[in-house]
This record gives sequence, C-alpha cells and structure tokens, in this order.
Amino acid sequence: MSIKAIAAKLFAKKIHLQTQKWVSKPVETQQKVFEDLIKQARETAFGKDHNFSKIKTFKDFSAQVPVRDYEALKPYVDRVVKGEENILWKGKPLYFAKTSGTTSGAKYIPLTAASMPYHIEAARNAILSYIHETGKTDFVDGKMIFLQGSPILEEKNGIKLGRLSGIVAHFVPKYLMKNRMPSWETNCIEDWETKVNAIVEETITENMSVISGIPSWVQMYFEKLEQKTNKPVGDIFRNFNLFIYGGVNYEPYRAKFENLIGRKVDSIELFPASEGFFAYQDSQHEKGMLLLLNSGIFYEFIKADEFYTENPKRYTIGEVVLNMNYVLIISTNAGLWGYNIGDTVQFTSLKPYRVIVSGRIKHYISAFGEHVIGKEVESALQLAMQNSNISINEFTVAPQITPKEGLPYHEWFIEFENEPEKLEDFALQIDDEMRKQNAYYDDLIVGKVLRKLVITKVSKNGFQDYMKSIGKLGGQNKLPRLANDRKIADYFENRAQNKENR
Repeated sequence: MSIKAIAAKLFAKKIHLQTQKWVSKPVETQQKVFEDLIKQARETAFGKDHNFSKIKTFKDFSAQVPVRDYEALKPYVDRVVKGEENILWKGKPLYFAKTSGTTSGAKYIPLTAASMPYHIEAARNAILSYIHETGKTDFVDGKMIFLQGSPILEEKNGIKLGRLSGIVAHFVPKYLMKNRMPSWETNCIEDWETKVNAIVEETITENMSVISGIPSWVQMYFEKLEQKTNKPVGDIFRNFNLFIYGGVNYEPYRAKFENLIGRKVDSIELFPASEGFFAYQDSQHEKGMLLLLNSGIFYEFIKADEFYTENPKRYTIGEVVLNMNYVLIISTNAGLWGYNIGDTVQFTSLKPYRVIVSGRIKHYISAFGEHVIGKEVESALQLAMQNSNISINEFTVAPQITPKEGLPYHEWFIEFENEPEKLEDFALQIDDEMRKQNAYYDDLIVGKVLRKLVITKVSKNGFQDYMKSIGKLGGQNKLPRLANDRKIADYFENRAQNKENR
C-alpha cells in the first residue's frame, strides 16, 4: 500500500468520525445552521426587508420569508450582479455560477466565501466515505478524470462567473493535481464534441482509476474510446473501478455502462447544484444519499402534491416521513432564502437522513391529472428491462393529448442500444410497471381516459443532436426525463417529417 493510500485511509476515518457527530444530532444541527444564517444576514438588505432582527423561530421565518424561485428572487440578485454589497449575504460573492434560465435568460447563482468550501469538502468527503466503508484505496494512485465545463471565467462588476464545474476546477487540491485529468488546456475547450475527442487522445494510454461526470456525457466518452480501440473500456483502463456521477439517475444507464466497460464497477452518487452541495452516497449497501445537514444550508420540505395550493405547509427535517415526494426548499450561506431549486426528493432513511432525487417539480406529466414524476418513469423502465438484454442510451416522455386517432396516451421517445424483439410487448411491460407505481395513471387507463403508452424509437445519437440544437450539449446540461408539453416531442416529429420529405 502506498503512502498516499495509507494517508487516505487515516483521513477517511477522521472525516467519518466528524460526520457522525452531526449525523447523530440532525435536528439540533439544522437548528444551529438556521440560527447562524439568520444572525449572519441580519444586516443585509434582504435581512432588513424581512425583519431578520425579529426572527427567533422557524415559525417566525416562514411568516416573514415566502418561498421563492429564481424569478422572484431576481430583483435582489440583479443588485448583487450590479456590484452592490450586503444584499443577500455579507459583502460580495466570490463568484457567480452561471446557469441556463427559463423566462429570465441566464441565471446568476452567488457563491460566497462562506459557501464555496462546502462544495469542495462534500465532493472530497464522498470519496473518503467510500474509502472508510470499503477499505479500497488502490484508486488513489491512478489517474482521475472529471468531465466538466470550461474553467475559463468571465468577470462582471468585479465578480468572476462561469459554470459551477468550471469554478470548482480552480479549487482542486494540490495533492490531486498530478493525478487529475484532462489537462487544463483540454478542459478549456468549449465545444463539447471537440473536447471529448481531445480527452480520449489524452487519456487513452493513462492509468485511469476514477472517472466522474454526468452519465450521458461519460457514455459519449466511453463510446469514443471503444470506437477508437475496439476494446471495452475496462480493458483499456484495467484499474478503473470507481465511477462518480450526479445530475441524473444512473440506473437507466447502468446496463449500457457495464456493457461498455465489460465489467461492474463501484459507483458513488452525488447531489451537487450551483445552489449548494446537498448530499452524497455514503454507503454502497443502503439506498439514497446522506443529506448534508451541517453545510451552511437550512432545508425545508413541501409535499409535492400540495406545492401549488395556497400556503402549503413547510416542513423541517424533524417532520419529514419516508417515501413522500417533497419539493426541496433551501436557505443558504450564499444568500438564497426560502429558495425553490426545483428538485423533488424522497427520504429512504431517517436514521441517518438519506434522500433520492425523485424528479423536478416542473418536470412531470399531469395532462390528465396523473401526476407522473421522474422517479416513476425511470423505475418502470428499469424494471421492464430486468432479466433481458434490452439496453437504452436515453429517453424522455411526453403526453400526446390530440392523437390522430384513438385515445390520448403517454409517448415514450427511446434511443435503444439493444432493441426488444417486440416493441409492443416491451411497451406493455413498461405500462404495467407504471400502473403499479402510479394509482392515478392506472385509474385513467382503467377508465379509458388514456390508452396504454406508445414507444417512438429515436435514431442513434438523436438526443445528442437535440441537445446540440438547443445549445446544451455537454457540461452539466441534462435532458428532462419528462415534460407536460411536447417541445422535445415536436423536435423528433419534425425531424422524422423532414426525413420523409427528402
């Protein structure tokens, strides 16, 4: 065992003991975070506008601070972007994480001196937690690749801005720099396809032991490696045994990944966002990710099916229950207050508090009152593929409200790697699993409001082409698993129409 591996094991034990201190006192930990946040922001413009000086309890806070999304918080953010100080948090932010907006165009999420260290520590602690649990350390002596956005930063009124993954690249610890890939120059390439090709050339002869990134973009990297060598990734990188991912559910990709790699590898799931690093997988045996309760973030939870009602109840950590779909609301030491990040979560454990990401509150299908969420479609697809050689590259689901004939239905756009022998039988299997998981959907099928789902095949690289068409190929961009409209569906319909007309 190398000196680096021995040091990693000792450090992992130390961090585990520190983690257990707050894990054993979850409610007290969150109360302390809450009190500290209010105290630190009392003299900010937001704090004065919302009477922070009079807030003593969570009940006071929820009465003074409404739940907001980015659009509602934007007037305060705009002041920060203009260079004003002490608006949402003390002083000025260190960075803005620039993300794609909806109605507002680009979104500028502040990262402060108080919040930034937690992004770095959480990613580090996820790996240390894995080391402590498994005792595996060999990978620390190999090369590690992190597929991420460009680290080139712009500047706006004295504050640097860029993609979160690009900002984080500036904080890689010195002891990892020799192991880290790709090179700085390659990481700075903006065009995603050009970048992945360069990464292939740079890494193909290296001793890669850890690979990290959003599954869909890592898949592209693996496919290019396989095309170049005619070998599975596991033969190219014989010491590759740990995949770290976040952003989307890995399960729909797992069979394809294992086929590309040629063997099973351990994986660690992360739950990072520009707004904060919320959770990481702390066990290879337990479902869900450990919710980080001591990381400068105070959490609230609203039941997803009550979210759009007037004055829905806001729950704190001590009030949540298992398997309920909650909208995640945060207040942070970056100056986000009662902020709806758009993600929904479900608790898989309350001792400790572990969550899975169940979807997006805006990414759902309820065209007929069915309330279908991301977790349900992902789980249904996974169960339907069990014990078969069917594998997929990507998929999305949309409602078909006005079909040319027959009843409306849910249309599944699937890009297959290995197709089922009978597409209609596979569609029935998915539909059966959907009906088991969602009683509303089952009622609509039984009541003949909807007919059973329909699968539309997407040609090879079709989803990559779609993401490229909207300027979101690569980086942290993710394809929505489902939508209540047909924007993505229309793209594929138009594409098919154009092919027919040629």
